[in-house]
Amino acid sequence: MQMFGIRSNLTARALFTALTLFVLSLGFSAAPASAQVTAFKQAVAEAAAQDEDIAAFYQANQYTAIWTGKGNKDRQRRDALLNAVTRAGDHGLPVSRYNPDQLKALLKQARSPRDRGAIEVEMSRIFLQYARDLQTGVLTPSKVDSGIVRDVPLRDRVSYLTNFTKSSPKRFFQALAPTAPEYARLMKAKLLLERQLAKGGWGQSVPAKSLKPGQSGNAVVILRNRLQSMGYLNRSSSQTYDAAMQSAMQQFQISRGLNPDGVAGPGSMAQLNRPIEAQLQAIMVAMERERWMNRPRGERHIWVNLTDFTAAIMDNGKVTFKTRSVIGKNQGDRRSPEFSDVMEYMVINPTWHVPRSIATKEYLPLLQANPNAVGHLRIVDSKGRTVNRGSVNFSQYSARTFPFAIKQPPSERNALGLVKFMFPNKYNIYLHDTPAKNLFTREMRAYSHGCIRLQQPFDFAYQILSKQERDPKAFFHSVLDQGAEKYVYLDAPVPVHIVYRTAFVTADGRVNFRPDIYGRDAKVFAALSDAGVRLRAVGG
Repeated sequence: MQMFGIRSNLTARALFTALTLFVLSLGFSAAPASAQVTAFKQAVAEAAAQDEDIAAFYQANQYTAIWTGKGNKDRQRRDALLNAVTRAGDHGLPVSRYNPDQLKALLKQARSPRDRGAIEVEMSRIFLQYARDLQTGVLTPSKVDSGIVRDVPLRDRVSYLTNFTKSSPKRFFQALAPTAPEYARLMKAKLLLERQLAKGGWGQSVPAKSLKPGQSGNAVVILRNRLQSMGYLNRSSSQTYDAAMQSAMQQFQISRGLNPDGVAGPGSMAQLNRPIEAQLQAIMVAMERERWMNRPRGERHIWVNLTDFTAAIMDNGKVTFKTRSVIGKNQGDRRSPEFSDVMEYMVINPTWHVPRSIATKEYLPLLQANPNAVGHLRIVDSKGRTVNRGSVNFSQYSARTFPFAIKQPPSERNALGLVKFMFPNKYNIYLHDTPAKNLFTREMRAYSHGCIRLQQPFDFAYQILSKQERDPKAFFHSVLDQGAEKYVYLDAPVPVHIVYRTAFVTADGRVNFRPDIYGRDAKVFAALSDAGVRLRAVGG
């Protein structure tokens, strides 16, 4: 990058010489006012030289102030920035990164043109940090956990400054936060929890391993009080685990993804006694995750929440279909990754092309012990020909040298079931049917090798096809009944978002929490803490 004919990484002395020549070439005299302008611009050039983007902006802007000038526009920008960074904690951002108190002090202390030049650049630096933090997140996801492979939509830093100077300062800051309704709901829930934390949280923990309807006593009273403070039970003086308390417990269990039997068993009791601070952490992590996805999700899209073990089809912000799911086991490379892609087609009566990791780690040892093992699978060579198992000494191969592929032909016993939904990606993850239906009745459903199994894959397919087929169910079964593998392409590809939300808020305002099954949220909050994010209690 060039600056007045010389490179921007020159020393401050060289920059001063170049800038002085530039100012003089514009016809400024040595009068005090001109000298002040020169000193201010020189200070801006020196401070901006440490940041290539800021330097590029001020060079294009002729080193003119946007924050520290005496005009009304500069004052509005200053006020808007100070107000935004002062309230950064509302968004769960690291306030210490922006240090609003120090910024105010520096503005008051600035006396000379050089002082103003230095604070001018500092305000731009803080502005850029805040704008990116709020719009696209504080953290880089993949640096937190290798399973978070989300592509964050970072904006050009120079464009932030350029667009800001052309906009209403207040409206610009208002537009930075994610526009998805979920972000606003999470922020509201966060502020409510912070006020509750200032009041002491949810009160005394329930001193019992389990409680059930019909019981009475001190533990039941404490349970009643805790359900009341959480908003699940109206005020009551009952000292018995009555029908009202059972109904409240069922609502609580639903909000935690538990079996809503109304009995405060060990699992429910553990969730009930969870500290309010842990809930706040989950909400703040969810807000950061929303910032990572601050882009349009598609009028129609698929939303797979790994921690909720569900897959939903969303149309214009509303759930039009939802089914239970099974996700990757919490083990090694079997954990399902988080990313977004686009579903392009479905395969009816699919062939299962066994991933090489499964073929070599799980099936090769079985074949080495017995060549006729896993007889429902085909072993094929590099030319696609079925291999005669009796003619192969599988013991001579290792996981690295195994030369064959393994496939399972279409059938009801196929590991993929009778349909799979494809959004081609390098992680080889997709949604599919499964013959193992029994797993869907369990609360915790992390058992797969990474792909997402659906409890109601046929109904899922009907809903996906509803945009292009007059009778999607009849069409689907006409293909299915043929028994042969068939690719059905979508006229309008559908975005797929595989997410990990341990905290989310339903449209009616009910806050839900789910277990951190992979431990990813713990890592995210630890990284946020390292960046300066803090829990807080808010009075008033």
